[in-house]
This record gives sequence, C-alpha cells and structure tokens, in this order.
Amino acid sequence: MFVEQAARDPKVLSIKMTLYRTSGDSQIARHLIRAAEAGKQVAVVLELKARFDEARNVSWARELELAGVHVNYGLVGLKTHSKCILVVREEAGGIRRYVHLATGNYNSVTARVYEDIGFFTCEEAVGRDATQLFNYLTGYGREPKYEQLFVAPHQLKKEIIALIEHEATFADRGRITLKLNAVQDPEVIKALYAASSAGVKIDLIVRGICCVRAGVPGLSDNITIRSILGRYLEHSRIYRFDHGHDGDEPLHLIGSADLMIRNLKGRVETLVRLTHPKHRAWLDTVLSFLLDDHNVHYRMGADNVWTQVGEHHTPNDAQRQLYEWVVATQSR
Repeated sequence: MFVEQAARDPKVLSIKMTLYRTSGDSQIARHLIRAAEAGKQVAVVLELKARFDEARNVSWARELELAGVHVNYGLVGLKTHSKCILVVREEAGGIRRYVHLATGNYNSVTARVYEDIGFFTCEEAVGRDATQLFNYLTGYGREPKYEQLFVAPHQLKKEIIALIEHEATFADRGRITLKLNAVQDPEVIKALYAASSAGVKIDLIVRGICCVRAGVPGLSDNITIRSILGRYLEHSRIYRFDHGHDGDEPLHLIGSADLMIRNLKGRVETLVRLTHPKHRAWLDTVLSFLLDDHNVHYRMGADNVWTQVGEHHTPNDAQRQLYEWVVATQSR
C-alpha cells in the first residue's frame, strides 16, 4: 500500500528501496515500474543472490530496467539483506522523507506466513540516515556515521558488543532481551557470557541456530533461551537493552540482522533505533507474550537439550495472543 500510494502520488519525487526476495507476482515491483513510467526517480538495490529467488530476481531486474528504474546490485562481496524504503515527497513546508524499515522481505508470499515487524516514520534523523544508506549502496558516497541506524558490516557488530558490555556495567540490574533467528557469532557470544557472569539477566528468543549455552554454572547462569514455534514462521529481530547507551532508559532496535558471522561480516544489514514511547511500549508488549512462561515454547537446558513447555492448540499460544492483540488495537 505504501509503495502503491507513493507511485500514484503526483507530489512524490522519488522512491528508493532494497529488494532481497521477490515473488513471481510482485505488486511492489509493478508499482515501481508505474512510478518510473510516470516520471518519478526510482532506484532499487536488488540482491541477485538471494537464495531460492535468484531466477525471479533476475527476471524482475530486467523488467525494472526496461521501465527506467535505476537498478543497482549492491556492493561487491556483500549481500544486501537490509529492508528499507525511502520516499521523498514535495510538501507545503518543503521536502519530506518517509521511511519504512522492516525485519521481513518485501515479498507477498512470505508476508502471509512470516511473523515480522515494520516501522514507518518521517523522523528527520531516520530520513537522513536512509538517504545516506542509499547513497552508500548505490556507490554515490562512503558509508557514513548514522544517527539512528546501525549498519553492517562496518558498524553493527561493534555497536552490539559495546551495548552488551555497557549493560554489564550495571551488574545484576542489567537486562538484555534478544529475539532473533540465529545466534552464532563467537565474539558476540563471548560478550554475552561475560555479561551473564557480571550478573546481567539475558533472555534469548531464538528460532533456529543457537550456539549459546543456557544456564551453565560459571558460564551462563543468567542466560535463558527459548524458541517459539507456531502457525507463523518467527522472523522478526528485536533487540532490547535495559540501560541503552546512556543508562537512563531502555534501547529498542528492530531490523534485518541476526547475530551470525555471515550477517555481521558478509551482508549489508540494518537495525533502527525506536525512540517514541508508544513504539517502545508496543515492542515490550510483543516481548511479554513471547516471554510468558505460561505460553507454549521450547526451553534450552544446561545440558543443551530443548524441552517443550506447555501444549500446542491451547489458548496459551503467544502468536495467537499477539495476533488478537494487534486486531483489537487496530479496531479501537
């Protein structure tokens, strides 16, 4: 809907976006083509090496280029896994930038079966960051220092480790909550173990690969690990640090990055800081469903064995509760 409205809006000057996975009937790609044909500046950073979608992406690249879309294939040696849309619109007060950053692909097929989170904003700082990100990805600028974005491969890993180490300085008052698809990077894991040893409570919600051990005496006493499996594929990435950068309030991040070597070193990934109290409260509500011990989940023990807690097909289903809460919130 966002891209469709931007394509039709005569006041929109340009649309830029990343595309990792496309579908055969991609309405987004068709709207981008219409926008280019209408004379708007349209640029797409298209990942040709998105696993399982290579052929579709090549096909769409040809159609987009024929329509006048500036198609860029990203940076040499890096996959572009970031999920970002930037729309520039002419308004009465001047130029305004609208940004969408997401945890999931702009793909109509996976959108029906994946659990993901997106963030719409016209905050100036995020708009500036998104502009610089696209300048970097399309070769018109070096990677800058961002205000609200954490971007891999050059910045994100050291930022995450710095946040873990900062939380460790608060000892048993510290808390870290991470919801990810995978945790595998050795240096990040080392930092998590050190924070646990310092007394920080660490809750990991990991769908797939997890190279962290939970509850091992003297190593990870304060780490709990659970996995949520349900009707939808858990796909969102949420980072929460109770004391943030300055120690005064929690820091919430969402985005495309898992804590794997390939994500942190071999891909362009983006996390965005959420600063509005309403957005942070929304993420805390999401995490509360996932961390509720009454809801069915799989728990990793100190013996590295996963054990099911609760029964499926009961009201104690985090995904169902989240869905019902979102529907109720939208109907108000």
